[in-house]
Formats: sequence, C-alpha cells, structure tokens
Amino acid sequence: MKRTLSLSLSIMLMFALLVGCGGNGDQEPATTDKPAESQNTDNGGTTEQPAQEGTALQDGLYYAEGEFAEDSGWKELVAIQVEGGKIVSANWNGLHKDGGLDKKTFSEKGFYGMKEKGGAQAEWHEQAAKMEEYLVAQQSVDGLTLNDEGRTDAVSGVSIHVNGFTELAAKALAAGPVEAGPYKDGSYHAEAADFDANSGWKEAVDVTVINGKIAAVSWNGIHKDGGTDKVTRSKSGEYGMKKGGAQSEWHEQAYQAEQYLIEKQDPQAIVTAEDGKTDAISGVSIHVNGFVELAAKALEGAK
Repeated sequence: MKRTLSLSLSIMLMFALLVGCGGNGDQEPATTDKPAESQNTDNGGTTEQPAQEGTALQDGLYYAEGEFAEDSGWKELVAIQVEGGKIVSANWNGLHKDGGLDKKTFSEKGFYGMKEKGGAQAEWHEQAAKMEEYLVAQQSVDGLTLNDEGRTDAVSGVSIHVNGFTELAAKALAAGPVEAGPYKDGSYHAEAADFDANSGWKEAVDVTVINGKIAAVSWNGIHKDGGTDKVTRSKSGEYGMKKGGAQSEWHEQAYQAEQYLIEKQDPQAIVTAEDGKTDAISGVSIHVNGFVELAAKALEGAK
C-alpha cells in the first residue's frame, strides 16, 4: 500500500515538472524589428527618447563667401542666422568686383533683368528668396539634388544655378558662428535733396549691411536733364575727367571711396577738408563730402 502510494506521488511530481517546463514550448518569443527605445509600451507616451547629440546648431550668425566669377564678376555669399538651435533666416546675395550695388538690390532695381532679357520666370532675387525659404524649412541643404549644371528640380520656381548657394550654406554652417558688426542688416538708401545748381547732378548712396557689417556701397548720381547715370557716363568716357587732367575717371575714384568705407566701416573715418576733398584715400581727388554725408544718412536707419 505504501509502495503504491509512493509510486503514484512520484508519477504526479514528474508530470507537474514536465508541464511547468514545456507547457508553451511550441511558441516562439515575441519579436520586433524596432529598436527597444522606440517601442510603444502603452504607458501613455511618458517614456523619454534619448536626445540626439550634435544636431542643434549654436546660436549666432554664420557667413561664407566665394570668389569673384571671371565671366559675371559676381562673388556669391550666404549669411545665416540661428536662434534656439534652428536656422531662422538666410541671405543669399552677391558682391561685384567693380563695387556698387549688391546682387539682390541690383536685381530688385531691374538691372539684372532675368525676366526681360533672358526670359526667366522670375528675377534673380525672387528665386534666391525661394532657396532661402527652402533652407529655413529643411534646416539643411544636404538632401537637395543638383544636376551637372548646378540646378535643381526640387524647389518650385527656381531655375538658376544653386550650387553656389548649397556649397556656401554648408561651408558657413560647418565653420561656426562669426562676430557680428554694429549695424542692422538690410539695404539703405540716401540721396541729395536737390540737383546741384552748378553741375546739375543729384548724388545718391546705397549701403548694404550683412551680418552687421557694411558689405556693399554704391555711389552714383542722376542728372536734372535726364540721360544715363553718372557711373555709366563715366565708364563710357562721356564724363571725361581724364581729359581734363585727372589721374583717373570719376567712377574709378568713386570705387576707391566705396571700398575705403567698406574697409573702415564708418563714414566718419573719411576726413574731408573745407573744399570737400580728402587725403585719406589714395588716388581720390574728387569731392567726397557729399558721399560721406549721404553714407552717414543712409546708415542712420541701420543703427
């Protein structure tokens, strides 16, 4: 009797062990191809995801510029502002080897003439704005596909070469923030109140500020009798200062004055004598007092 009871208990114990070890042996463990940290644990979404390092940009101003192109004379530049680790604005522009207006202002005034002269669907500054908007929206140009000509089909309404923009934007962001100047970014204009009673010219100065610094300056004039502007007349020889014994033409001296202002970043650095001339700028013998006054007036809006 005792032997029979002992045998029965042993059989029951073995059966219990078999059930406990192999009761679900025909099922594989649940699997997923998602990383463990991204799985939904049905906890109401309270589990924090690991922060991705190296993705936030340092706040500040970023800047890069290229070289002057041999065919067009333009040097492209890109300025980017970052706030809260995000790109909030971008400025794609250009400077000309002969000085004068920046490329955006040149286009806005109708001098570039892509629509009228080249049949483009939009002017250069309008297409540049679309690329700036793309960068702000995408926060990068890495995903932008370009063809062999440096153009893209990814941005609607843009048919110009954009490889300069993408290269300079990437270069600027990789280099890190730069020091900003004292002025507010923008384009500023000032002109004389009246035509000069003796010469008939009314002078004007345009100043472009990028990253707080004077980047482009244009000194020009229009005549009370109409016709072409002062720079154009000087370049064509119509103004003819060298014929009168000057060492260089008016537009060449005006260029020297523009570049001096860009170098010094302050119109007051150009000290003039009582006759309106200056010894501060080598090769400049023309009256510059009007230029100094108008440049200072234009920059009043940049302070």
